[in-house]
Amino acid sequence: MDIKGLRKDYQSPVIYKDMLDHDPFKQFAVWFKEACERKITEPNAMSLATATPDGQPSQRTVLLKIFDGEGFVFFTNYASAKARQIQANPQVSLLFPWIEMERQVSITGTAAKISTMESAKYFASRPRESQLGAWISNQSSLLSSRNLLMVELEKVKSKFLDGKIPLPDFWGGYRVIPETMEFWQGRSSRLHDRFLYTRKEESWTIERLAP
Repeated sequence: MDIKGLRKDYQSPVIYKDMLDHDPFKQFAVWFKEACERKITEPNAMSLATATPDGQPSQRTVLLKIFDGEGFVFFTNYASAKARQIQANPQVSLLFPWIEMERQVSITGTAAKISTMESAKYFASRPRESQLGAWISNQSSLLSSRNLLMVELEKVKSKFLDGKIPLPDFWGGYRVIPETMEFWQGRSSRLHDRFLYTRKEESWTIERLAP
């Protein structure tokens, strides 16, 4: 298959600096709302990149579940590969690839565990099946067969047959606290609009980047 000819000339309208909010979290909220209204597939899906202390990177798709003026929160098993890498090296990056809208948002910053109370509040809002899944998945570990996973599922179903399912002590959230946030919009002739927010103590600078 010849892929050299696969290309699209983006037709999004131009963005000027004065069209953006001075607060990148508010600007993200605007774009995120538009992504949800467009009903694109998984608008809260984001690529999370982590790295080992010696610099070996890895990435995977996770789901954004909370965002506010402090950062962007996702949830995971604290024994997972991503969690182990964050423990050793909290520098991470996020990417929201809203291809259908000819947009993307990329974020760099540090990840830190949220409070147990915050994790418990979110855990309680999950469907019961997802709560059970958190209890049985020793995320990123080797699994000899799916049947073993199903056996464990039946065990926890019996264990929590009555009443609420508690938050596992090995599961919870991380908040990515941004240092930079880049808003990218596709433009014709590959002359894309790119604006970089950079944290400066308690404020942010906004600069246009060359495409």
